Amino acid sequence: MRRALLLGGLLLGGAAAAAPLPTYELSLRDGHFTPPQLVVKAGERFKIVLTNAGQGPAEFESTPLRVEKVLSPGVTTFVVIHPLKPGEYPFFDEFNPQLPEGSLLAQ
Repeated sequence: MRRALLLGGLLLGGAAAAAPLPTYELSLRDGHFTPPQLVVKAGERFKIVLTNAGQGPAEFESTPLRVEKVLSPGVTTFVVIHPLKPGEYPFFDEFNPQLPEGSLLAQ
């Protein structure tokens, strides 16, 4: 009986660890981001689903987030971001550096 309780506790703990990540969507179209700012919870891992809705290649890049992802036209992919301290983290499309950056606001 004791072994069954211990095993049940381990299984429940594993299920909690496998809970789905909070997910945010970000679209890139010819250097423009929609939405231009994502607001996320500080201290929590999360996923950003990226879609290139433009006619050419796009690159989601952020030095402070330490992430870089190139997308061909029409491609949808994702990046997982580590827990962040509260603050604002800029990102940009390296194929269109002259356009305004987007940002991620962790609060």
